[in-house]
Amino acid sequence: MRVSRLMLVTLRDTPSDAEIASHQLLARGGFIRRVASGIYAYMPLMSRVLQKITSIVQQEMNSAGALQTLLPQLHPAEIWERSGRWQEYTAGEGLMFNLKDRQGRNLGLGPTHEEVITTLAGEILHSYRQLPVNLYQIQTKFRDEIRPRFGLMRSREFIMKDAYSFHATEEGLKSTYSDMDATYKQIFDRCGIKTVAVEADSGSIGGAASQEFMVTAETGEDLILKSSDGIYAANQEKAISVAPPPKPSKERTPFSFDTPNQENINSLCVKQELFPSQILKVILMIALLENNVEQPILVCIRGDQELNEVKLVNILSKELNKKILDISIITDEALKDQDLSDLPFGSIGPDLADLVLANSRSWNKYFHRVVDHTALEMENFVCGSNQEDRHLGGMNWTNFEGTFKGVDIRKAKAGDRCIHDENQKLEEQRGIEVGHIFQLGRKYSKALQTNFTNEKGIQEPFWMGCYGIGISRLAQAAVEQNHDDSGITWPISIAPFEVIIVIANMKDNHQVKLGEKIYSELKTKGIDALLDDRSERAGVKFKDADLIGIPWRIVVGRDAASGQIELVERSNKQIISTNTEAALTKLLTEIFDKRR
Repeated sequence: MRVSRLMLVTLRDTPSDAEIASHQLLARGGFIRRVASGIYAYMPLMSRVLQKITSIVQQEMNSAGALQTLLPQLHPAEIWERSGRWQEYTAGEGLMFNLKDRQGRNLGLGPTHEEVITTLAGEILHSYRQLPVNLYQIQTKFRDEIRPRFGLMRSREFIMKDAYSFHATEEGLKSTYSDMDATYKQIFDRCGIKTVAVEADSGSIGGAASQEFMVTAETGEDLILKSSDGIYAANQEKAISVAPPPKPSKERTPFSFDTPNQENINSLCVKQELFPSQILKVILMIALLENNVEQPILVCIRGDQELNEVKLVNILSKELNKKILDISIITDEALKDQDLSDLPFGSIGPDLADLVLANSRSWNKYFHRVVDHTALEMENFVCGSNQEDRHLGGMNWTNFEGTFKGVDIRKAKAGDRCIHDENQKLEEQRGIEVGHIFQLGRKYSKALQTNFTNEKGIQEPFWMGCYGIGISRLAQAAVEQNHDDSGITWPISIAPFEVIIVIANMKDNHQVKLGEKIYSELKTKGIDALLDDRSERAGVKFKDADLIGIPWRIVVGRDAASGQIELVERSNKQIISTNTEAALTKLLTEIFDKRR
């Protein structure tokens, strides 16, 4: 390929919407062009990167025994309604683009394909003798992101590899899940990126277990918590730990005291000479359940701990046996909308009476109460009195009516002790999710009533797994992990080209002739080569070569007449000046070694 035919347009200035390095470099290097918010065109250079990633994914998935297919992007609402996710994806999280056809039927643009593939499997797979089956596809997905950002990291249209496996037994599912774990690690290794496998929350996909693969990067949106011995790693949404012990309290007899203008933990600690771990924090929330039921929630957690909303939603889903479409803090405005009296925010206790909800317009008229383990283990604590500007001290859970059960709804954080070994502490690292594997169990096969006949001739639901890789996201994550001040430093396995030949002066016949000869020879040897044949200044060409990040650069310059050229390795900018034959021998050796 010749640069003059590549439609290459590089930018010297960074686009105003590009916040992180990878987005900036892909835009400046002409890899992507913004069409609208969260919607990008993949230009020729980027298309080549995506093709190489796709090829690696296909090779490894095929080697693992998976079968490639291609599923429709337009989904009928009926199958999503049968699985119970239509409302969640359209009214709740609102991630699915949805529309009506000319007959008035509801359709959605697929953000994921569990419903479609499960329905098809139920029509085709009838016997345990046909199992296991693992089907995958690579195609464009759509998600109506509330705030698209970071280029391809959080876009509304993206390329994804998603696979779905069907099994007769749970053991079979676990075996394929393990195989996919190994396959994913091989894929990422071949793509030249470093990943960390972490325990993760299954989110709206659901299932018994899941694992994310994170590209470590300072700008990653996800917080990874790892044990110092390397045995444990999890996304913060999923991470568990041992909280630091609370500060002991001297007060052992209940008493009340005035707390004017002390409506948060910090002001209460300063004015009353307390530690946050001695205070019981109460949070009031409203959860929107499926069928638009609005359930008030009262959460108790130790004052020095933060609420993990993902864990809370998962607990509520189990305890209420309902899907949680949304959850938010109750505010004064929300109370007014319900025609309810003001509450003493900042002084609310765990025993706030359900009676305060008696006149609500649409909320359920009672609190569902959730207590974190750290709160339930507190002794002689301070809490709100349910009266404005007054708190209670020396309190214990025996002072309140009812039975309380502790659950884990706190955020684990760096410095916490590890569950598996309390001598180890959690350390934090940021990451970008590029892959996610799930043990779905029978969630979708039961909901969609798709069964097979087992060895005993009895009908039962499939065991299922789900395995995703963000192809376009992985491409940008590779840039986030591989760049310097001059531009991108692509891993050679997914670089748009393996080598770029820069002819310094297109008016010099010796340079042009030698550059063309090298280009022709490299192509003959099967090397993916790019020839910069533009009539630009040498400095412009060098800057563009650094920016787009081709792993190797051959510079044909003023010594071309004597056959001397420069070989530059992009990752470390090491320059070797030598004759053409020696340079090509080294280059071919390096490239073929990497291909192995």
